[in-house]
Amino acid sequence: MADTLHTPTEDLHAVLERMGTQARAASAALAKAGPDTRTRAIGAMADALIAAESDVLAANAEDLAGGKEKGLSAAMLDRLALDSDRVASIAEALRAVAELADPVGTEIARWTVPSGLDIARVRTPLGVIGIIYEARPNVTADAAALCIRSGNAAILRAGSESLQSSIAIANALRAGLASVGLPEDAVQLVQTKDRAAVGHMLTGLNGNIDVIVPRGGKSLVARVQAEARVPVIGHLEGLCHTYVDAGADPQKAIDIVVNAKMRRTGICGATETLLIDEAIAADLLPAIAAALTDAGCTLKGDDTAQALVTNVQPASEEDWRTEYLDTIISVRVVDGVEGAMAHIETYGTSHTECIITEDQETAERFLAEVDSGIVIHNASTQFADGGQFGMGAEIGIATGRIHARGPVGAEQLTIFKYQVRGTGQTRP
Repeated sequence: MADTLHTPTEDLHAVLERMGTQARAASAALAKAGPDTRTRAIGAMADALIAAESDVLAANAEDLAGGKEKGLSAAMLDRLALDSDRVASIAEALRAVAELADPVGTEIARWTVPSGLDIARVRTPLGVIGIIYEARPNVTADAAALCIRSGNAAILRAGSESLQSSIAIANALRAGLASVGLPEDAVQLVQTKDRAAVGHMLTGLNGNIDVIVPRGGKSLVARVQAEARVPVIGHLEGLCHTYVDAGADPQKAIDIVVNAKMRRTGICGATETLLIDEAIAADLLPAIAAALTDAGCTLKGDDTAQALVTNVQPASEEDWRTEYLDTIISVRVVDGVEGAMAHIETYGTSHTECIITEDQETAERFLAEVDSGIVIHNASTQFADGGQFGMGAEIGIATGRIHARGPVGAEQLTIFKYQVRGTGQTRP
C-alpha cells in the first residue's frame, strides 16, 4: 500500500487517483472470484488480523497517546482503544461475515414474457465503494469484510484519531487477501490525516468510485451529502422516537424506554424523544421518568410532561430536533397514535421509531404508516443494528429512499442486472 503520510496536498490527488485505478482493477477480479474464494478470503483476513495483533496493539497505543494529547473524552478514548479481547472480537466479526450467504449472482426474480424471452434479475456488486469514517478502528475490518462478501473493492478513509490502528488492521486484511490469491488492492486505506483526501474521494476519482458511504458524526455526513459527485448511502442523524401507546403494558414500557435511551447513549439507534399517549400519561409517565432518572438521564419536556413530573425541565423547539447522543431525553405528551405519527413526521430523520402497545391493530398501523428506515413494535430502538438483524455486521444505517434503507450489510452493497435468455427472437 502506498504510504501517503505527510504527502503534500498537491500530490494527494494523484495518489488517490492511482488508488482508484487500482481499486477498479481489483473489483473486476473480485467479482469474477467465486463465493467460496470470497469466503476463504474473509476467513484469511481474520486469521491475518490475529497474527498481526502485536502490530495492531502497538499502533493503537500511538493513537491513544495522540488522543489523550488532543484531549479526547473518556468515551471517545474507549471507542478508540483496542486490547487482545477487542482484536479477537473484530476477528470474530469477520468470521461472522464469512458465514453469511454470498449475495453475488443471487436470482431475485425470474419470469417469461409473451415473446418467449426468459428474464432474470440477479444481484451484482456495486464496484468500488469509498467509505469515510471516524475514530472506530473496528470499522476498518467490518467495512472491508462486507465489501469483499459483496464482491466490491473498498477505499477506506479512517478518522485521524484512529489512523495508525486502521493502517495496521488494513495491512493485515490485505495480507489475508493475498494469501488466497485475491488482489490486495481490493482493500486500500488512505494513509493521510489531510482532510483534503475526503474532498478528492467525493469527486469519484475519475469515475473509479461508484458509491460513497459516510459513517460518522453529523458534520462529516452533511459534508459528504453536500459535496459528493457520486451516489451516497448514509444517514444525517439518528433522531429516534419511542411512542408509548394507551395500550402499552406498563412494565414493558418502562423496561424498553430505559434500554432504548440508556443502554448506549452515543449510538445512532438510541432513543432521543419519548412520546406518550395523553390517555395514560398521568398514570405511567411518572414511573417511566423515575426509572430514567434513576439511570442517570435528564428529562426535558412539554408543558404537560412538566406538570406531571416535577424534575422535567422545559423543552425548547430545538430539543425536538436534537440528536443528543447523551444522557438526555425529550418528552412530549401526544394525542394518541395520530399525534405520535404527526410529531415523527415533523421532527424525525427517517432512522428508527418504536411503538410500545399490546393493541395489535394500532401497532400494525404504526408499522405501516411511519416512513422510517426501521420501525419497531415492542422492542428497544437499540436493536437498530445490522448485527442484530442477522447481517453479521453493517457499514451504517441508511435513511434515504434510493437503493438501500436501514442497516447496510453485504446484500445492500449490491445492485442488480437483468439476464435475458432467448431462442432466436427478433422484435417486429
